Amino acid sequence: MKALIIGNGGREHALAWKIEQSPLVEKVFVAPGNGGTALEKKIENIDIGINDINKLVLFAKKEKIDLTIIGPEVPLSKGIVDKFIENKLKVFGPTKLAAQLESSKDFSKKFMERHKIPTAKYKTFTNIKDAHKYINEEGAPIVIKADGLAAGKGVVVAMTIPEAMDAVDSMLEDNLFGDAGARVVIEEFLIGEEVSFIVMCDGNSILPLASSQDYKRLLDLDLGPNTGGMGAYSPAPIVTQKLHKIIMDEVIHPTIEGMKKDGVEFTGFLYAGLMIDKENNIKTLEFNCRMGDPETQPILFRLKSDLFEILLAASNKNIKDYEAKWDNSSAITIVCASENYPNQPKINDEIFNNNNNNNNNSYIFHAGTALKNNKIYTTGGRVLGVTAKGDSLKLAQERAYDLIKDIKFKGMQYRTDIGQKALKKGH
Repeated sequence: MKALIIGNGGREHALAWKIEQSPLVEKVFVAPGNGGTALEKKIENIDIGINDINKLVLFAKKEKIDLTIIGPEVPLSKGIVDKFIENKLKVFGPTKLAAQLESSKDFSKKFMERHKIPTAKYKTFTNIKDAHKYINEEGAPIVIKADGLAAGKGVVVAMTIPEAMDAVDSMLEDNLFGDAGARVVIEEFLIGEEVSFIVMCDGNSILPLASSQDYKRLLDLDLGPNTGGMGAYSPAPIVTQKLHKIIMDEVIHPTIEGMKKDGVEFTGFLYAGLMIDKENNIKTLEFNCRMGDPETQPILFRLKSDLFEILLAASNKNIKDYEAKWDNSSAITIVCASENYPNQPKINDEIFNNNNNNNNNSYIFHAGTALKNNKIYTTGGRVLGVTAKGDSLKLAQERAYDLIKDIKFKGMQYRTDIGQKALKKGH
């Protein structure tokens, strides 16, 4: 069988790497892919952009693709799944209507209110004066979010009132995020530990994936600006069996059922970003309608089941007969980013790696890279996802940071504390 993966990040490299291991799969295409997918044996990069939906449909028809998996959020928000379905092509991902859970923060918050899914208190604004007035009333710290898609960077956790005002001004007045920031959602600041909880849905049934935690801030100790994610590990020790059940009962099931009640069937990956407080109370921070990046990398590095077989079953609305089997080890991914990320990253620098680090216990997933004349160059902000696993999170962490010592490119930056939160708690 043939698979097509849409996207060019670390998540898509991990998906392609896992899917090519399936005995059911003879060929994996990635559109457009990156330098890492270009180096894989059974994977071929296709020079079609993620938003060139008509060309992707034509390619899938011509190659008789058995299943297409959509990686990133933008083509989902543009209705790529609807177009594939119209053309009778098998695809895994939510429709444009369902993808609004991610593509509009305002839609998502109203949905959660309507279906009594726990979330932070909020208000939505298009008017700067009204937003300023609300900030003055609520005080700081407070969270400012661009309503639309902003590549994981449209969230400002403002610790002071002037910082909150500046964030609103940059979105509503200075057009920092274009149309994505034409509306802002202002939320109460929550205290607790963040968890990424990802499930697969076939419209009716739900298959939970392993838990994970990611690190959004650029710098150690959760300082600096928000990014698309600087690292992650799986499993997340905070998600006990008891908490797992609470999350399913209070967040995941009500979301899928709520979509149905609203006349929208949800098929695809559903990612709930959650805040867990000391009493194990849950608040939903956000929904994504795809796998997280970099959470996908450590999650799939632990998956023992055949991912393609499960995805195929899900696209046939038959996921209820499947369960995912997981390696007992811990896995961790550390993101190596370009100089000046998350602002305008400096790119086109050659990447030097003194070791072939890909084996059973470690793998380097590529994100912002390209293969040119047998050399790998940087092409984006997040460049590599250095991934390792071990019998303990500590061992996985040591292996990953050892690998990074062999990697060099100009201005390379990474956090040195990925996994520390869990290790401090004795995990």
